[in-house]
Amino acid sequence: MIDGNSIAYRAFFALPLLNNDKGVYTNAVYGFTTMLLKVIEEERPTHLLVAFDAGKTTFRHNTYQEYKGGRQKTPPELSEQFPLIRDLLDAFQIKRYEKENYEADDIIGTLAKQAAKDDWEVKVYSGDKDLLQLVSPNVTVALTRKGITNVDTYNETVVNEKYGLTPEQIIDMKGLMGDPSDNIPGVPGVGEKTAIKLLKQFGTVEKVLNSIDEVSGKKLKEKLTENKEQALMSKDLATILCEAPVDITIQELIFGEYDEQKVVSLFKELEFQSLLERFDAGEVEEEEIEELEFTIATKVTDEMLTNESAIVVEVLEENYHQADIIGLAIVNKNGRFFIPTDVALSSDAFKEWAKDKDAKKAIFDAKRAVVALGWKGMELEGIHFDLSIASYIIDPSASSHEVADIANRKGKRTVANDETIYGKGAKRAVPNEEVLAEHLVNKANTVYTLREEINDELEKNHLTELFYHLEMPLSIILGKMEMTGVKVDVKQLKAMGDELTAQLTKLEQEIHELAGMKFNINSPKQLGEVLFEKLGLPVIKKTKTGASTSADVLEKLADKHEIIPSILHYRQLGKLSSTYIEGLLKVVHDDTNKIHTIFHQALTQTGRLSSTEPNLQNIPIRLEEGRKIRKAFVPSNPDWIMFAADYSQIELRVLAHIANDDNLIEAFNKDMDVHTKTAMDVFHVEKEEVTDTMRRSAKAVNFGIVYGISDYGLSQNLGITRKEAGNFIDRYLESFPGVKDYMDQIVQEAREKGYVTTLLNRRRFLPEITSRNFNLRSFAERTAMNTPIQGTAADIIKKAMVNMSERIEKEGMQAKLLLQVHDELIFEAPKEELDKLKQIVPEVMEEAIELKVPLKVDFSYGSSWYDAK
Repeated sequence: MIDGNSIAYRAFFALPLLNNDKGVYTNAVYGFTTMLLKVIEEERPTHLLVAFDAGKTTFRHNTYQEYKGGRQKTPPELSEQFPLIRDLLDAFQIKRYEKENYEADDIIGTLAKQAAKDDWEVKVYSGDKDLLQLVSPNVTVALTRKGITNVDTYNETVVNEKYGLTPEQIIDMKGLMGDPSDNIPGVPGVGEKTAIKLLKQFGTVEKVLNSIDEVSGKKLKEKLTENKEQALMSKDLATILCEAPVDITIQELIFGEYDEQKVVSLFKELEFQSLLERFDAGEVEEEEIEELEFTIATKVTDEMLTNESAIVVEVLEENYHQADIIGLAIVNKNGRFFIPTDVALSSDAFKEWAKDKDAKKAIFDAKRAVVALGWKGMELEGIHFDLSIASYIIDPSASSHEVADIANRKGKRTVANDETIYGKGAKRAVPNEEVLAEHLVNKANTVYTLREEINDELEKNHLTELFYHLEMPLSIILGKMEMTGVKVDVKQLKAMGDELTAQLTKLEQEIHELAGMKFNINSPKQLGEVLFEKLGLPVIKKTKTGASTSADVLEKLADKHEIIPSILHYRQLGKLSSTYIEGLLKVVHDDTNKIHTIFHQALTQTGRLSSTEPNLQNIPIRLEEGRKIRKAFVPSNPDWIMFAADYSQIELRVLAHIANDDNLIEAFNKDMDVHTKTAMDVFHVEKEEVTDTMRRSAKAVNFGIVYGISDYGLSQNLGITRKEAGNFIDRYLESFPGVKDYMDQIVQEAREKGYVTTLLNRRRFLPEITSRNFNLRSFAERTAMNTPIQGTAADIIKKAMVNMSERIEKEGMQAKLLLQVHDELIFEAPKEELDKLKQIVPEVMEEAIELKVPLKVDFSYGSSWYDAK
C-alpha cells in the first residue's frame, strides 16, 4: 500500500521542476512513477493500493481545529500534477482510493489490519513516520529517505533498534513530543529524546501522566502537569484509525496485467524518455495505401514542368546542408512523375523551370528543398504554397507536421510515414527505386490534392495574411540565411579552447588543494565522498548512487566552503569547452569555413524560431568566457563588419499594449526604466529609494507574472518565502490593474472561443481550457495568458526579418541577414554600408507593427559578433 500524497510530495521536492513541451509540470509524476516501478519490479505484489487524502478536513479537526493548520498551501505546480498521477495509476490498472473525512493513513491502517488478520504480508510505502505505528509481524513500513527511490524498511526489530520502542509506542512518542508538520502540539519543551526516555520508563502517555511525581526534573514535571489534556489529545490525533468505514476490501486490490499501450502513450505525452525505454512499445502496422499510377522519368519532359505543380525534393538526412538528394517527384494536371536525382540535376529544362518565378509550385518544406538544391547550384523560385508551414499555422500544437500525419488528420491515408520507408535513426536507408518512387509520388500527390482544402481552412480561420505575407516569405529568407552561414575563425576558436583547458587545469589544482587530495572532479561519486565525508558538508539531496552533487545542490552549499564556487566554475568552463568549443569546431563546414545552422520554423507553439545543428541561439553569455566564444564569429570578408540590433523589452511592451495598462504605457512612453517604475509602484517608494534588490524583485515579477508564475515559482526565483512572494504578486496586480484585467479576460475569452490569438492573428487552440483535469486546465490558463504576448513578440521579429530583407534588396545593399537570436537580428555588411544600416535597421524594426507604446531597438557593431554586442 502506498501513501499517495506523501510520496507525491516527496517526489515534487526531491526533483527540480520539470515540464513537457506543452509546459505541463511533471517532476512529481516522474518521481512517483520511478518509485511505483521500483515497487512493482522489486516486490512483485499480488495486490496493490494507492491511498490519497480526500480533502483538507478530517474527523480529527472535530477534536482540534488547528490540526495541520501550520502547513503551507500546496504549490500549484504540485496540485496540478495529482490528476496526472491518478491517470498514471489508471493506466497501470492500480486501485486508488480516498474517503471523505479520512486520511490516506486511516485507509492504509484499516486495510493493513484486515490483511494482517488474514495472515497476508503487507508492505506500506510512505514518507511519514506516523505509519511506523502500523508495524507488526505481518506489516513492514518502507520510509523514503532523501530522494525518492531510496527507502529504509522497518519491521518490529528495526523500530526497536531505532527508537528503543515498540511500534505502538510511536503514537505515545508523538503524543509527548508533538509533530510540527501536522501541527500536533504535544507537550511544549519535550523533544524526541525526552519522549523516548519517558516511554522507556513508563510505557505509555497515560502512564507517564499518572506517574508525574516519579518524573525527574522540576521543569519537566511542570510541563507535563500543565499539558495533560494536550498530551492526551495529541496522542489521539497521532493515532491512525484502523477501523475507518472503507467500502473496499483487500481482495479487490488485485494487481496483475495492465495495458502497456496506455502506459506508453501516457509516458510519451509526459515525455518520460528514460522510462519509455523500459517498455517495448511495438511497431504499429501500416495500413494499405492506395496504389497510384506514376512514371519513372528517364529524362525531363515539358509535360512534367507545367504551372501549378506540386514538387517534393527528398533529402534523407536531418541535416540537409550538402546532403544527398535521393530523388524528386512532381505531380500536376498531366500526371505523376518520379525523377531520379541525376536526371533532374543534369536537365537544363528542369533548372529553368525550377528558378522560374511564374511557374507556381506547391511544396512540402520549402526551406529544406531550397537549401538542398542550392548546394547543388540550383535555384528554386515560384513557391506559393508550403504544406508543412500551412499545417503548423492551422494547429501549432499538432505533434507532427509530416506529410503522412497531415494527411491522416484530414482523414486521407494517402502516404506512408517516412520511418516505414526509411527505417529509424542510424538504421535509416534508401530503399530500392520502385519503393522510393512510389513514396515520393504519394508525398507530392498529397501536397497537390490537399492544397485547396488547406487553403480554405486558412481562409476560414483568417490566417491567409499570416501564411502568405509572413511565414511563406520568411521560409525563403531563412533558407538564404542558412546557406549564407556565419564565418568562424577556427584558429581563434581553437585558441579559446586551449585557454579554457589551461584555466581548467589551474582550477583542478586549486580544487585538489582545497580538498587536500587528488580526485576525479567529474566523478559524482568521488566528488560526493570529498564534499560530504572528508569535508563534512551537509547532504542536501540523495540519489540512487548516494549524495547528490547536482548544480542546484552545489549552489545551496556555495557559502559553506570555498571549494564549492571553484567546482561550479570548473563545471561551467568544462561545459563551454566540450559543448561549445569542441561542439562548434565539429560543425564548421570544410569548404566554406562557416557554420550553417538550421532554423526551425514549424516547431514552437508560440511562433518563435529555434535553431539546431548547432543551436546558435543558446551560446551562454552570462560568463565572460562564454561571451568570448562570439569573438570567433566574424564577417565573411575581412573589410566587413557585424551589426547586431535587438528589441528592448519587447514582451513587456506588447503586454502594455494588449493589457492597455495605464501605468505600463506611461512608463514606456516616458522612456522610464520599467523595472524601476514597477518597484516604485509595488513598494510605494520614490525613484531614488529603489534598491538593487527591489529592482531585481520587480524584474522577476515583470517577466514572470504574466506567464502564470505562482507564489511558489517566484519564491524559488528570488529566494524568499512563499508568503512574501504571494504578497508581492498581490501588490503588483494592485499596481497594474490593467494586467490583472487582461489575465482574467483572456482566460475567459479562451474558454468561450477555445483559442487565443496574437496581434497578427496567429492562433493557438486550447481544448484543455475547459478540462475537468486540474493540471491540463491550469496549463491552458497559463498558456492563454502568455501566448498573445510571446506569440506577438515572435510575429514582430519575423515581420522585421521580412521587411528588412525587402529593404536591403530595394536599397541594392550587399548587407546580409545572418542570424536571429531571440529578439536580436545579426547582419554582416561592408563598412561603407554601416551608416545606412544604422539608419534603416532601427527604422524598419521599430515600424514592424504599431503599438500604444514605441518599440525600441538598440544596435551595436564591430569586427565580430562579440564586438557587436
